[in-house]
Amino acid sequence: MAGDGPAPVQLPWWRRLGPFGSRETPWAGDRPRLRRTFDRVLSWLGIAIVLAPLIALVVNIPQGVQATRDHFAKRAPVSPDRYSASRSYPGHKPGLAFDKLNDTWWGPGVSESAQGQYIEARFDEPTRLLDLIITPGTSTRADQLSKSALPHRLTATVTGKDGRTTTRSLTLDQGAGPQRRAFRVGEVTAVRFTIDSAYGTSAKKQVAIAEIEFFGPSSANNT
Repeated sequence: MAGDGPAPVQLPWWRRLGPFGSRETPWAGDRPRLRRTFDRVLSWLGIAIVLAPLIALVVNIPQGVQATRDHFAKRAPVSPDRYSASRSYPGHKPGLAFDKLNDTWWGPGVSESAQGQYIEARFDEPTRLLDLIITPGTSTRADQLSKSALPHRLTATVTGKDGRTTTRSLTLDQGAGPQRRAFRVGEVTAVRFTIDSAYGTSAKKQVAIAEIEFFGPSSANNT
């Protein structure tokens, strides 16, 4: 009809997305309203809030897949190639904590808690670890438990294949026998266990560790 104005112009599809869809073209000489700029900022902020979790999810997918594989992977024992310690009691060298015998033990030869003393395992080739077992004391027998102080809290300092170090805190129970702990740390070349505190300390006892065992993924997982 003659009284009707011109039909509104259809905006391109790309201008109808995000903050562009509701934007009106100002007349010549008009100053765009501040609210339009504010609305545009809010629109982009909303898009960023939606996209950020999606981007984080995509970035972390490989780590999640590896964690799932590690969780269900069959474990196999991993033996370190070399051992050392801050100090050792005569006849109880650090290698005795990795000999797969639970009636031999390592001790620093220091009474009380032996805080700051450590025992370290090294691997000649970068090795992937998933779990570890620590047997505190001089034996797995409960009647031998009181013959030594027992490690309570340990700090595990892990050296990766790139030379960087990270730390893990381990807390052991006050009991006899092997204690398994999850220890997924990637490919490592060394693990140092530093004693932070101990159970049953006295001036006549030293901390003892009968065995430290490492476990990594079995080669059977690849078949």
